[in-house]
Amino acid sequence: MGLLQTLKREWFYTTELMRLLKTLQSISADSDYLTPDLLEDSVDAHADRVAFLTDDGAEVSYTAFDTYANRVAHWAVAQGLEAGDTVALYMANRWEYVAIWYGLSKVGVLAALLNNQVTGKALAHGLNISEARHAIVEGALAEQYKTACDLIECDMTAWITDGVTTDITGAQDFRGGLDAVSTDRPDRSRRAHLRAKDACMKMYTSGTTGLPKAAIVAHTRSLYYLQVFGVASKAAKEDRMMMVLPMYHATGGLCGVGAALSFGGCVIVRRRFSASSFWTDCVKSGATMFMYVGELCRFLVAAEPHPDEKRHKIHTVIGNGLRPDVWPRFVERSGIERVMEFYGATEGNVGLLNLDSKPGAIGRVPPYLAPRFNIKLAKFDTDSEEVVRGSNGLAIECAPGEVGEAIGEIRPDDARYRFDGYQDEEATKKKILRDVFKKGDVYFRTGDLMKRDKQGYFYFVDRIGDTFRWKSENVSTNEVAEALGVFEGILQANVYGVPVGDYSGKAGMAALMVGDAGVDLEALHAHLHKELPHYARPLFLRIHAETPDEHTTGTFKLKKTDLVKEGWDPDTVKDKLYLDDPETGAYVELTADIRDAINSGAKRV
Repeated sequence: MGLLQTLKREWFYTTELMRLLKTLQSISADSDYLTPDLLEDSVDAHADRVAFLTDDGAEVSYTAFDTYANRVAHWAVAQGLEAGDTVALYMANRWEYVAIWYGLSKVGVLAALLNNQVTGKALAHGLNISEARHAIVEGALAEQYKTACDLIECDMTAWITDGVTTDITGAQDFRGGLDAVSTDRPDRSRRAHLRAKDACMKMYTSGTTGLPKAAIVAHTRSLYYLQVFGVASKAAKEDRMMMVLPMYHATGGLCGVGAALSFGGCVIVRRRFSASSFWTDCVKSGATMFMYVGELCRFLVAAEPHPDEKRHKIHTVIGNGLRPDVWPRFVERSGIERVMEFYGATEGNVGLLNLDSKPGAIGRVPPYLAPRFNIKLAKFDTDSEEVVRGSNGLAIECAPGEVGEAIGEIRPDDARYRFDGYQDEEATKKKILRDVFKKGDVYFRTGDLMKRDKQGYFYFVDRIGDTFRWKSENVSTNEVAEALGVFEGILQANVYGVPVGDYSGKAGMAALMVGDAGVDLEALHAHLHKELPHYARPLFLRIHAETPDEHTTGTFKLKKTDLVKEGWDPDTVKDKLYLDDPETGAYVELTADIRDAINSGAKRV
């Protein structure tokens, strides 16, 4: 990069970051300006504009949105709920989803946003730790909700929407409850005692690696999420945000929704994502922006070319997890150059934003602005899974190019860098490091390995715990997944380690979702043997012709806990299994006889 280009880049980054920080500096922990105040201000400014566009083409105005939320607030008061109480919300994407948590927040009541894909034990777990006594359940999901009823450990009243009747014991009609109350805004005195540092809602960490934890989302964090991406993208009232991500996640339900609603724009609400109809829907609905997760973009790239994929009006996409192997192909196919990749977690205090769409980077902190940010990379031991400390007992910061755990200094007086923790106190303690770079400092552990370059661009490497050792070498699941992801026919790759016989460490296994045409295993074998060192090549392949819903999270990721548990046993796994056979130099179908030979040591791998 030449001097002039460097100067332009630095000017852009400095001015954009300063503009962003200036806009958001009013978010203060001790302020009485809360999430419902922000949304009420937007309603008052854009009363007659369209706030939501539904699946069936219906338009919902800002006034109608607010009126519904007011009813929800009065309903909560009628149930005897007070500020600080919790109501569980079990619904799929729909405009009322946002209106319900917004309405509850008007009177200081917290919504616990449950994953609408989970049922049975996992759903009961989420309800039990929510501390709610009421659950608002979408009528279409009532039968799913029933699977958890016998496992709920507290008295829970289910309020069923849409006038749907059910045999759930004690269930009430939510529509009837709303019809019985006022449409006026509740008096602000019901939340006047609250401050922005107080809880606004509860969200759940992803369930890819075990049962989720309930994370407290304070108003400071909610206000930040609702505004930051709209400010960064210069969103305007004319913008329309396509929303196919689940609204129970912060990426869709706060960041994406907020980029529209905080600035007078419209949220195009879709219950689910369809790669085959996505671009046509974007054209017909007039979408100008959309939120993504990396797998969504991978599915779009893997789909057959569509005439509408460049006829749309989309100028910016915002999200996370877009891998370097997919990024350039997505830009080429879609024609969208503004890809605003970011890094963050619902409960975390570390945030990064890629403002100039540098492929592969999850964000940038220019070295000269580093003191304004809280992120550091600490040297990390992948064997002990602990931050490395020197002879003085303090952590060692990584140099450019070195991989380390991303950690964020906890600064309670700064809304961006607070850590409000989980409801589980022990889980909260595990995420905190003390006396890190100096005595008395406190940092939040992200659990993610990253590296940065000399210009301050950060790159995701792997999730701690996903890295495993095989043949005395560390294997990065992310690196292997990227090598698989560029191969024709593979829609999604999830890589993990599995124990094998009496071998030390874990061997690599890849669960692949492939297209209708399948995948050329001979060519894939040659590709991986060329691209990866011997120890990193997956020993086992598991191939899904398609991905059943029960195997995926709401953001299209295969549930790694289930995959690891099922392992490579052909008697347990229903999908096709293959072994990278060193004797034949090819993938062979894994049979029970081969399994027994490996476990007994008769066959070496």
